[in-house]
Amino acid sequence: MKIKTLQRKSRHRRVRARITGTAVRPRLSVFRSNRFIYAQIIDDQTGKTLVSASDVKSANKKSDKLVKVAKALEVGKQIAGLAKGLGINSVVFDRGGYRYTGRIKAVADGAREAGLNF
Repeated sequence: MKIKTLQRKSRHRRVRARITGTAVRPRLSVFRSNRFIYAQIIDDQTGKTLVSASDVKSANKKSDKLVKVAKALEVGKQIAGLAKGLGINSVVFDRGGYRYTGRIKAVADGAREAGLNF
């Protein structure tokens, strides 16, 4: 593995040592690849993914022309809408070892705009 990837995984282990999702307040986990961004809400007590969203399957072709940060904002709004449908209002944010800037921040901002509390 590349050194950058190993460093990110090390940071993620450090973050995950302190953050756990419960049934009342699940964990919003974010993964960022070079092309796409993925978000999922996880209950760590049962080990189940409750809701997931990504920008892989764009619902409309207009979103293909959006920049990555705008797509990440849409993913944040999408995951929050799905969570609200399950009655989840509050989550713990897991940035996945990434810096809280750019696309990671956009997912968080989109989820907050749609009504999720961190």
